[in-house]
Amino acid sequence: MCGISGFLGFDGLTSDSSSILRAMTDSITHRGPDSDGYWIDPNSQVALGHRRLSIIDLSAAGAQPMCSASGNWVVVFNGEIYNHLELRDELLSAGRAPAWRGHSDTETLLACFEQWGVEATLRRLVGMFAMAVWSVPERKLILARDRFGEKPLYFGWLGSSGTTLVFGSELRVLERHPLFEAKVERQALARFMRHLCVSGIGSIATGVDKVPPGSMLVFALDRPRQYQSLKYWSLASVGESAEQVSRVSASADAEMLATLDSMLRRSIRGQMLSDVPLGAFLSGGIDSSLIVAIMQRLSDRPVRTFSIGFSEEGYNEAGFAKEVAKSLGTDHTELYVSAETARKVIPELPHVYDEPFADSSQIPTVLVSRLARQHVTVALSGDAGDEVFGGYNRYLLSHRYWPYLRRIPASLRRVAGRAVLSLAPDELERLGRAAGLNRRWAGVASKLQKTARVIGAESLSDLYQKLTTTWEEAVVLGANGLHQNATYELSGNDRDVSWMMRADLAHYLPSDILVKVDRAAMSTSLETRVPFLDHRLVEWAAALPLHYKIRSEQSGYQTKWLLRQALYQYVPRSLIERPKMGFGIPLADWLRGPLKSWADDLLDVPSLRNDGFLDAELVSRRWSEHRSGARDWEHHLWCVLMFQSWLQSKSGRRYS
Repeated sequence: MCGISGFLGFDGLTSDSSSILRAMTDSITHRGPDSDGYWIDPNSQVALGHRRLSIIDLSAAGAQPMCSASGNWVVVFNGEIYNHLELRDELLSAGRAPAWRGHSDTETLLACFEQWGVEATLRRLVGMFAMAVWSVPERKLILARDRFGEKPLYFGWLGSSGTTLVFGSELRVLERHPLFEAKVERQALARFMRHLCVSGIGSIATGVDKVPPGSMLVFALDRPRQYQSLKYWSLASVGESAEQVSRVSASADAEMLATLDSMLRRSIRGQMLSDVPLGAFLSGGIDSSLIVAIMQRLSDRPVRTFSIGFSEEGYNEAGFAKEVAKSLGTDHTELYVSAETARKVIPELPHVYDEPFADSSQIPTVLVSRLARQHVTVALSGDAGDEVFGGYNRYLLSHRYWPYLRRIPASLRRVAGRAVLSLAPDELERLGRAAGLNRRWAGVASKLQKTARVIGAESLSDLYQKLTTTWEEAVVLGANGLHQNATYELSGNDRDVSWMMRADLAHYLPSDILVKVDRAAMSTSLETRVPFLDHRLVEWAAALPLHYKIRSEQSGYQTKWLLRQALYQYVPRSLIERPKMGFGIPLADWLRGPLKSWADDLLDVPSLRNDGFLDAELVSRRWSEHRSGARDWEHHLWCVLMFQSWLQSKSGRRYS
């Protein structure tokens, strides 16, 4: 795992290109603290920088930038290629294997480029990656990113004529270039306020984008400000094949269970390849427990596992994780942190995430990453199990209730929603208790309010939009209608919740979940790996009929049905069957209590007006309602607070 940087000067390089490249690369030392490397070719007008976190081949033979044996290719690479040894065997069988200098996957990449070219190589890779590849003979730069966007890669055109292409693993890399102009992209800010993250392929900075997942961009020196975008893998095509297969395939449960176990073992075995200490995050939930269970079966020693605990009731899963670890026989480390310790992380969040980011589970994610890094350099996680196998409550609730709700005119449902929203939280709590909802839901009032805001949906896709939207109002000044629903370009229709799962894989996963974990882990120089995102596993799971993900049992509906059956083979069912908790913090109460003064400062109306980005009066009303307890606006306010904190953190390069 590493960090990359570089630029391509279509008008040539300058005398200070070397110092510029070094400043850009040094800004991401946290992504690669072990060493740095630089490659500049004034004749080709290209500069490549690299920070290294040594994971595979710790010797100098794994250093980057790395040139191919022929000298035709130069690469800087961030990530891991889990099947690189199989690719070496394939090259050997074809009689095209070079005289290997070391055993790094970077060297394997270069040998594959020489044999098959970049696009064909990308199709063969199993892994996570972001890379910049320079073709010496063709004088072309290629930027490529893995299928799901596990590893970040930003790029943008700088300068008055836009003839300097700059790229890097994080936005801060581009900010270090002297031609960078710090200007907030209001369309991206509007998306941030809706989704708690800068969703899509744009960035918070005007003129800076992200390489789309599953894509490669080709830049040629004779075509400034232009590039060719090629899709080497498409989630949309997976969705098409899934719909076709699900209509005709109904294999036995036992066969599906055996296939899942085999595919997970293959994925996890490949991701356990490491020359440095390796462990796993363990929350005690279905996804991380299954990953750890299989890791332990594949390991000849106890697997190192890590969890964070909180003292607040309803927010602590550490006890469950400890029981699962004991059952599996892992070498488990847990850390209970006080609310005060957790809150001390908050001032660091703008630097950790670099772009505005407001998924509040970022706080425990930073804490568990720091805990793990004290003992290991690589940690596997259970992320993406929900998106791939149908774990989110929105899938279950939509699957169960939407077929009935859609029969009621949307206008009547909207009236009912407004009636619920007219009630104060304490009144909703009393109603919830009277109806018995508190036995199934923690925070009944908050959930009823959210239900009221989405109940008037016109279609399943509209329901999804509402369920995944925070600020519906035009809170961003000058956004010019950009608060309208986003368009999700996915194949198929929205007749069932499989569409929601594909939408989450395409949008929520790369923009929120993967960003949250990557930035938190890499801020402390920890590499994280996601076995559920082996693309072969995702493609197989996408073709499964829905009843393998959501199924009605005697005890009620179950999400992630097939994953649960797989996990029961390793741990007792009694350790797993409990309500889904998530990885949260008591944010609503903190904002009314110990964080109130901090929030007051950031939500100061004159300051908001002076910044000129947000509707200060609207934000102020929400803050007043939340403080009084009349409404729960924790996510809306956290979004504003994280943006304001980010703005303050960039005071040295003031965004306008």
